[in-house]
Order: sequence, then C-alpha cells, then structure tokens
Amino acid sequence: MTVNALSVDVEEYYHGMEFAAAVADRRQLPSRVEISTQAVLDLLERRAVRATFFVLGSVAESRPHLVRRAAEAGHEIASHGYDHELVYRQTPDAFREDVRRAKGILEDLTGRPVLGYRAPNYSIGRAQRWAYDVLLEEGFRYDSSIYPIFHDRYGDASAPRFRYEVCRRDGRALIEFPIGTARMLGVNLPIGGGGYFRLLPTELIRRGIERVNREERQPVMFYFHPWELDHEQPRPAMPVHHRFRHYVNLDRFAQKLDLLLAAVRFAPAQDVLGLTRPEPRAREARPAPSARAGAPAPAVSLTS
Repeated sequence: MTVNALSVDVEEYYHGMEFAAAVADRRQLPSRVEISTQAVLDLLERRAVRATFFVLGSVAESRPHLVRRAAEAGHEIASHGYDHELVYRQTPDAFREDVRRAKGILEDLTGRPVLGYRAPNYSIGRAQRWAYDVLLEEGFRYDSSIYPIFHDRYGDASAPRFRYEVCRRDGRALIEFPIGTARMLGVNLPIGGGGYFRLLPTELIRRGIERVNREERQPVMFYFHPWELDHEQPRPAMPVHHRFRHYVNLDRFAQKLDLLLAAVRFAPAQDVLGLTRPEPRAREARPAPSARAGAPAPAVSLTS
C-alpha cells in the first residue's frame, strides 16, 4: 500500500499573503503559532501519524521548544526559509543567506541535518531555477516548492507531477517532490491540501489521493498550515475575496483533516523518498543567528 507524504508549513496566520496588503506591520498582530502548532501535534499524536514540519527560521528562533517538541515526537524537521520572504523577491546571495540562516537554527535545535526545503508561497518559478543550485550547495536533499496547477499566485501546470531529480552536481542530486495532483480530462486537479482542501469535500480529496496511489502507483505530497486549525485567530479588515481565501471553513478544518488522517496512510517526506534518517550529531558552537545574517531577528509578539 502506497504511503503518502504529510507536511506542515509552520508559520503564523499573518504570514498568509492576504495579510500583506491588509496590515502595515503584520508582526504587530498577536502570535498564535504556539497554540495552533500544539493542536497539530496533538491531532497527529492521536492518529499516530508522523509528518514533515517545514518550519520558518524566525518561528524556530522565537519558539525553540516547539521545534524540539515536534522532533522528539518523531516528526521530520525541514526548512521553510527564515522569515517567509518570497524567493522571486530575493537575489541569489540573499536567498543563500536566508536558507543558511534558517537551516543553522533548525539544526542547532534538533542536532540533526535538515534535508528538506519548501519556499514560502511556492515562490520558486521558472526564472528562479538558480535556487536549486543554492539548495544543493547548502546541503539539502530535496525541495517541495512546486505545485503543478494553474493558479493566480504560484504553480506550474507544465511541471512534472511526481518526484523527480531537479538538480545534480558532483554526484549529489536534489529531488523535487511536488504538491499532489490528480490528472483528469487533461487537467491537474489540486488534491495536495491548502485552501483547496478547505473548499472541497474531504471524500473527493481522499478518492483523488487513493486514485493516484492505485492507478499511478505514486505517493502524494499533502500539506497544511497550523493556522488552518485555529478558527479563533484575529480577523483584521481586508478585501472580501482575501477574507474568503484565508478564513473559509476554518471551523471545519480540524474535523476534515482528522477524517483524512484516518483514511489515508501518511509519513514524513524523507521516509517516503527513502532518505536515510540522519543520526543526531554533536552540536557545534555557532554564532548567534543574527550575527550570521548580519542583522537582528525581527521581534515576534508573545501574545497568544
């Protein structure tokens, strides 16, 4: 039976793109990441499911106990970059500094090498293929930044739907593990999570995943955010279409996810890819993250 990859993008609710235009300084909003991530850990523990947590470096820096808690529970810790900066807004040098800084924070906290990366908002497009070289050079083994669908903000419907080698150098390869889609009538249908999972019936998503597993014999990469379990999060003023995108069906999300976890087999991405789980390493003395990046980390509110 095919095992699929379950992933969690650990970030604040206000890292959503809808907040960028609605709130001048999103970091002035109260933090909810600890509440929401703990809800994820509790749900996964009840279902005895392990996942990959793509954690923002800034969140890990302000909530180190969350990262340690997830790692101790058997979840894979991977990188979501440092501060949710879109890749297409960065130069190659800035991107390298961002991923290096975030990777160092996570490895210091867990004592294990970080193998996986996911770009904020799937922001590695065709013009940013240089990012794969950077990731390979910085020690990553796989990336999960491609959603092969048509979308107004991200996605590349022409990209391969299943895991493939995206970059190779000096005998080392970087694997791309795209977000899950089902192919019907010549169109890639989104079954890999996010807002589509909140909008569409759970049964439809389940059947799509099972069809890919059965007929194409491939695993599906599924993702969600901790804030999608937090329907009590703040709701600042924003355009109606942005409000719909971010808040639709938040009150039903936990139940929908619970039903999916009960019906579909999931595991961390590194296990699905057959990557050897790295052994804990002796922790090395590193400079403070702010010193490595050359600037202090932005403050994150501790209000919950």
